[in-house]
Amino acid sequence: MNRTLSFFGRLALAAATTLIPSLAFAHSGGFHAHGFVDGLQHPLAGMDHLLAMMAVGIIAARAGGRGIIIVPSCFVSAMIAGALLGIAGIGLPSLETGIALSLVVFGAMMMLAKPFPLAVAASLTALFALFHGNAHGVEIPETASGIAYAVGFVVATSALHTTGALAALTLRRWPGAIRTAGVGTSVVGMALAAQII
Repeated sequence: MNRTLSFFGRLALAAATTLIPSLAFAHSGGFHAHGFVDGLQHPLAGMDHLLAMMAVGIIAARAGGRGIIIVPSCFVSAMIAGALLGIAGIGLPSLETGIALSLVVFGAMMMLAKPFPLAVAASLTALFALFHGNAHGVEIPETASGIAYAVGFVVATSALHTTGALAALTLRRWPGAIRTAGVGTSVVGMALAAQII
């Protein structure tokens, strides 16, 4: 069973690395928010968001106990704060680098044999959530459709957190699968960072 998971993990890693140039960042600057459905779909449009949101769910499940609620809640709250900064015209420095680095760090957190303490896990996810939220805040128009888009984005983010947590709980008897996913997430983050430099 472990060999099968290892094979599929390597296959997923190879596929992810191949797809990076075409998927890259979901927020290229040319995207325009139009409403709730666009907000729901947007986290699925870029490898950076999809992997980060799933990773947060996995990190939360590994933290266990209250962490399964606290870690995603801190991420979503900080993401909203980052978006509000972006809407106000305040862009965080090295925005794309911060998002790429989030994948590297989240992947490393998934690879560890033991999870970080809850306070550290929540703080790190919140820090990087500021970058993810800020990237979209600069694109969200201050209109009703912009608000609907933001609500859709938060709902989709929460759903991806839940999916990641359920995946981690399902695979807890096969920690190698989670570590392999962590390796893949970090590799994608490093590849995205290399595209920026």
